[in-house]
Amino acid sequence: MVGADGAQIGVVATQAALRQAQELDLDLGEVAPQANAPVCRIMDYGELKYERDIRQKEARTQQSRHEPKDIQFRPKIDPHDYATKKGHVVRFLRVGAKVKITIMFRGREMAHTELGRKILDRLVEDLGEMIVVEMMPKQEGRNMIMVIAPNKRYQEQQAKEAARLASGVVPEPAPEAALAAVPDPGPVLDEGTANSREPDAEPAPASDANEG
Repeated sequence: MVGADGAQIGVVATQAALRQAQELDLDLGEVAPQANAPVCRIMDYGELKYERDIRQKEARTQQSRHEPKDIQFRPKIDPHDYATKKGHVVRFLRVGAKVKITIMFRGREMAHTELGRKILDRLVEDLGEMIVVEMMPKQEGRNMIMVIAPNKRYQEQQAKEAARLASGVVPEPAPEAALAAVPDPGPVLDEGTANSREPDAEPAPASDANEG
């Protein structure tokens, strides 16, 4: 038997081992049932089960992140369905998942595979800097497949911008922009220059209407 602290206690009768575990308000778990003398350990089974569930959940999360999410398009998809499926793609990308885009052709649609390529090109253009194309479009039987992944540099920039906006920090304008914002006051004359200006010429006297 192994104690709760990991120390080996030695060979103990089953009832005695159960009694020791009960005295510590713990459980007696069998950790090596196939051994010549089965090995048991005094433990908190609830805590052990909780930690095991957490590890399994993390393993499933890591696996799901590495496996591409599959989104299927049709070559003659209508604008509403296209926008909906593009939204699904964006949602997967934002959580760090790769996306496998599949264009499915049926019947006579195989004669117009260029329609599927146009949809993939449009999707890449719409997503822009958000993505990197890991696998260029290729034909596999009746399907055309492309794999895209999130652009990590773009995501980091977006995260920094969101943090800046959340903190309320407004960037200072560039010196050139600050100067451009100041109106031009026009030429400035010093006092001496202002006094040295010649007075405006007096208006010519009006001619005498009775003269002549």
